[in-house]
Amino acid sequence: MKEAALKAKPYPKYKPSGVEWLGDVPKHWEVAPLKRSFRIINGGTPTSTESLFWDGEIEWYTPEDLGRNNTKHIMGSRRKLTIQGLSNCGASITPPGSVLISTRAPIGHVAVTTGTASCNQGCRFLVSRGNRVLADFAYYTVLASKEVLQSAGKGTTFLELSAGALGAQCIPQPSAPEQHAIADFLDRETARIDALVAKKRELIERLKEKRSALISRTVTRGLPPEAAAKAGLPVNPRLKPSGFEWLGDVPEHWEVRKFSREVAIAEGQVDPEKEPYSAMLLIGPEHVESGTGRLLHKQTAADQAAESGKYIARKGDVIYSKIRPALRKLVIAPEDCLCSADMYPLRGRGRVDNRFLGWFFLSDEFSGWSVLESDRVAMPKINRDTLNELRMPIPPLSEQAAIAVFLDMETVRIDVLVARVNGMIERLQEHRTALITAAVTGKIDVRGHAT
Repeated sequence: MKEAALKAKPYPKYKPSGVEWLGDVPKHWEVAPLKRSFRIINGGTPTSTESLFWDGEIEWYTPEDLGRNNTKHIMGSRRKLTIQGLSNCGASITPPGSVLISTRAPIGHVAVTTGTASCNQGCRFLVSRGNRVLADFAYYTVLASKEVLQSAGKGTTFLELSAGALGAQCIPQPSAPEQHAIADFLDRETARIDALVAKKRELIERLKEKRSALISRTVTRGLPPEAAAKAGLPVNPRLKPSGFEWLGDVPEHWEVRKFSREVAIAEGQVDPEKEPYSAMLLIGPEHVESGTGRLLHKQTAADQAAESGKYIARKGDVIYSKIRPALRKLVIAPEDCLCSADMYPLRGRGRVDNRFLGWFFLSDEFSGWSVLESDRVAMPKINRDTLNELRMPIPPLSEQAAIAVFLDMETVRIDVLVARVNGMIERLQEHRTALITAAVTGKIDVRGHAT
C-alpha cells in the first residue's frame, strides 16, 4: 500500500500541551476543553414504551447502534422516534453533522450523523458552537482519545462518562484549514487501510470455506485421489446412495449404520465438588472454539466453582456440545476429564475411530442434520434419543484413521494461513490507530499531502 504517512514530517516547532495524551503539540496550535467548541446534548428515554412514540422520522441512536457502525458516518438507527415521543423523553433534536459518542459502557464509540437525530441516555451529542473544531476532525480526535475517555468513566453497576467529564477533556485545536487537511488525509489513509482489511477478511472467509468443504468431502466421500493412493486406499471409489438425502452418496465399500450401535454416549453424572473430580479439567461449551475442534483454555472444576453434576470423559473421547448445534462445538478430550451436562462424551464401540467421529461432527452434512433436528424443540439442542437415531457413514477402521490424519494435517495448514492473515489485519489496525493519533496530535504534518 502506498502510504503518504511514511513521507509525512514533523512540524518545525513544538510546545508542551499540558495534556498527557497529547504530549507536545505544534507551537501554533491551541489546546482547550471540548466544551468550548461544542454544546454537549444529553440523551433521554421515553417514559412510556407505547408504540405511538416509535415509527417516526427522527433517528434514535443507542450505544448498540454505534457499536455496530464501522464507518465515520452513521447512516441509520434500528428505531425512529416521533416528535411526541421526543417530547415525552425530554431529549433534543440535533442537526446533521453532529458528533455522536457512546458515554455508557462501552465508552468511546463515535460517529458523525448525516441527518437530524436524537439518542438515548447511553449517548451524547457534540453540536458545534461555530467553526472552532470541525466535526470530522473531532471524530478522529475522539478515536485517538478513546482510552482517556474510558478512564474518565465512573460508576459501580456500569461505567458512564458524564457530560461534565466529557466537556472537560482537552483537545487540540489547529486552524480550520489544518483540520480540513488532517481529516481529509485520514479519510484517504484509513479508507486504504480499511479496504486492505476487507480483502484480508474476504481471504479468511474463503479459507474457512475451503476448510469446511475439505472436511465434508473427506468424511463423506473418502480421501482425495493422491492422498488415497499414498495411504494404499481405493482411489475414486464407486459411490452408492446412502439412503438419506442429507448425507447423499457414500463410497460403495462404506457402511451406513445407526449411531447407537457404533457410538456410546456416556451416562451418569458425578459431583464436581468432591475429590478427585474437583481437581479434574472441566470442559464446557464456552471453552471450545466454534467449528474448529480446538480447546481455547483449561480450567479445573474447582477453578470454575462447579456445583451441578458433570459427565466423566476419558482421554480421546469426543466431547460434543448438544446445545446450539449450529456452532459446531466439540473437542477431543486431551486427558481424563469432566464435561458440562450441556455436552456429551462420545466413544466409538470398536468400529468407529473417535477422531473420525469428531471430523464427521464438524462436517456440513452433520451440521445441517443437527440444526434441522434441533429446530424442533424450543431450545436448540440435540437430545440423546435423537442422536442415537442418527445414521452415519462407517468406513473401514484403517480408512477412518487415514482420514483423521489427513484432516489433521490439512486443516492445520489452513489454520496457519488464517492465523497469518489475522496477524496482518491486527498490524493494519494498529497502524490505523497510530496514524490517527499521530495526525490529530500533530506528530506528523500532513498539510499538502495530495490524494
